[in-house]
Amino acid sequence: QLQLVESGGGLVQPGGSLRLSCAASGFTLSYYAIGWFRQAPGKEREGVSCISSSGGSTVYADSVKGRFTISRDNTKNTVYLQMNSLKPEDTAVYYCAASGKYYCAGYVLHEYTSWGQGTQVTVSS
Repeated sequence: QLQLVESGGGLVQPGGSLRLSCAASGFTLSYYAIGWFRQAPGKEREGVSCISSSGGSTVYADSVKGRFTISRDNTKNTVYLQMNSLKPEDTAVYYCAASGKYYCAGYVLHEYTSWGQGTQVTVSS
């Protein structure tokens, strides 16, 4: 059974940091580009970042560029999202998803075939 599990969310003050993890089971993560998405209450799910299967290519949404870093350790079947300088507007449920491709081709939701259950990130003082 293909499964992605996110962890690392929580409550953090503005300016703080969190590192999210996305662990895969039932399949080899290294074959796929992995995207991070987020969904705030009342808003549509939006793409945050994506990393190619090899890790050699990364892309970021403008809203997180320079603050978030995506990485992967294929030996651990895990993808990470390091989030620094967090802002209240980063508050959302964060999801990781496996693309049907080995490269990042945008954030079209239906092109991501396997999704995790999400982890809550709350940025508040």
